[in-house]
Amino acid sequence: MRKPLITAAAAAAFLLFSATTPAGAAGTASTYSPSSNPVLFVHGYNGSASNWNTMVSRFKNDGWPASHLDQWSYDSRQSNATTAQQLATEVDRLLAATGASKADVVTHSMGGLSSRHYAKNLGGDTKVEAWVSLGGPNHGTDTANSCFDTSCYEMRIGSDFLTALNSGDETPGPPRYATWWSPCDTVINPDSSVALSGATNTRTACLSHNGLLTDATVYAQARDLINS
Repeated sequence: MRKPLITAAAAAAFLLFSATTPAGAAGTASTYSPSSNPVLFVHGYNGSASNWNTMVSRFKNDGWPASHLDQWSYDSRQSNATTAQQLATEVDRLLAATGASKADVVTHSMGGLSSRHYAKNLGGDTKVEAWVSLGGPNHGTDTANSCFDTSCYEMRIGSDFLTALNSGDETPGPPRYATWWSPCDTVINPDSSVALSGATNTRTACLSHNGLLTDATVYAQARDLINS
């Protein structure tokens, strides 16, 4: 577990229903380099690969090749544990295709749960260098009470799945973990659900749940985090 870092924004969380800074304006590691890892994007509940179109376009504008930007899709109704097994296969495929030894994983909403299960229980912590959660229900959300798929039950506050996932070290192994949460996200309730012990936890501007996917400032901060 990495010791948590406090960002400037942090000093001053599932269902998909849920600026204006130029893409290359924040940070110093703003462009792709030979040492940059391929990125696997994991959407949330009822989402799809297309949810990442804006962010992937910005990565491409910053010099990242399409081969290193994997917009992955899966059945979001199934158990997050099942998705984690499929995610493990996709990570291995991405690493083989790019020749990289590790990948970075960028998630939205429920996508954070399967990827955390992968890191904690399926050896993913040895293959992931940086993990990003945008508005993830890492400790559950009450909006999951209104849907009834297996994954919804797992996202409910106090579920067996979340209890096991959050037991012990919330950010296991060597990966760098980071979360972004918005005080105006009405899908993740409570807001405090997103932050993880041992992660860099950043409060954003007043963004909607889906706004986290397209906000330029969040993009630049996440890009620099995974590329540092």
